[in-house]
Amino acid sequence: MTQKRFTASLGNFVIAIALGLLLILLWQLRSLIVVLMIAVVIAATLAPIIRAAHKLGIPRWLSVLLVYLGLIATLTGVGLIIGPTVVEQIQRLIRKLPTYLETVRSLLDEMALRIAMGEPENASFISQFLDIQGVTGWAIRSSQELAIRSFDVTKGFIGGVLGSILALLLSGYMLSGSDKLLQDIVNLFPYPWNERLSAQVRPVSKRMGGYIQGRILVSAILAIAISIGLKFLGLSELALGLGVIAGFTNLIPFFGPVLGAIPALIVAIAQGSLSFFGVLLLFLIIQNIETYLLDPLLVGNSVKVPPLYQLLAVLGGAQVLGIIGALIVPPWVAGSSVLLENLYIKPKLLAEGKVEIDD
Repeated sequence: MTQKRFTASLGNFVIAIALGLLLILLWQLRSLIVVLMIAVVIAATLAPIIRAAHKLGIPRWLSVLLVYLGLIATLTGVGLIIGPTVVEQIQRLIRKLPTYLETVRSLLDEMALRIAMGEPENASFISQFLDIQGVTGWAIRSSQELAIRSFDVTKGFIGGVLGSILALLLSGYMLSGSDKLLQDIVNLFPYPWNERLSAQVRPVSKRMGGYIQGRILVSAILAIAISIGLKFLGLSELALGLGVIAGFTNLIPFFGPVLGAIPALIVAIAQGSLSFFGVLLLFLIIQNIETYLLDPLLVGNSVKVPPLYQLLAVLGGAQVLGIIGALIVPPWVAGSSVLLENLYIKPKLLAEGKVEIDD
């Protein structure tokens, strides 16, 4: 009995040491793991296009090559068409931002004086409460910390640009040899888990890819709509740049739309209350269209993840990996939810004699 207990304790100790060493190894390879996570998201996003091309009789490797060349050509073309204008407008926005902020501060001070009805003590309190410079400084510091965390994730292994190229190459390799690669990974698990996991590859890929495809499409629509709306509201000299900023930040669920609206509202309030309320109304209308029409139509049906879990995924990803985490963790949560549903929840409901949930 003592010998058996000693053997069990020794086995647990060995397992604990092995897990500890594995965690240390994973921590040392964290930058490579992030690149692999990005590559999987890219592969899941492009998989439906590759699959459709392959069904037409095109060899898989050629389908991957054609899709990547088409993607690069599209991005290059869009960059050449609107890139110089967007860069010039964003640079202009950065140059004029101190002036805009000073105008906003002056307006807030004036509003504080009116609210205080001329009483100096109340005016001073309200002015401190609406300290635009303090809020701006906090926002800048928070943005810098978020950006530093984002780039610090990969700088120990590869640079940002090299990391993006490596992620694209890895995703291309995954797509070109996905069947054999996935089968080799699945075969590492014992029976019957190898067969169960093999059956979940397509649903997981579909949900992850559907999430990213939906967010990109929604963000592109919003960027175009906001650019056109801002142009008609009198912000034509910065409309395209502000629209691109809003579209890019909209890729981040929950917080992205708010972050994208702030630069446009700062510019608008500096041009007068009428412009400010017009821009505010524009963003409210577009946000409601996204929430009640575009997201349910283009994103919600493919994700099937409760909003609370999506929010936690964004917060956790941003906390650990910065902006990169806020972008790539939600699709991983969406994919993991497939495994949770099909390998645990549905078998549990069947075992309890309850009705199976439809896909």
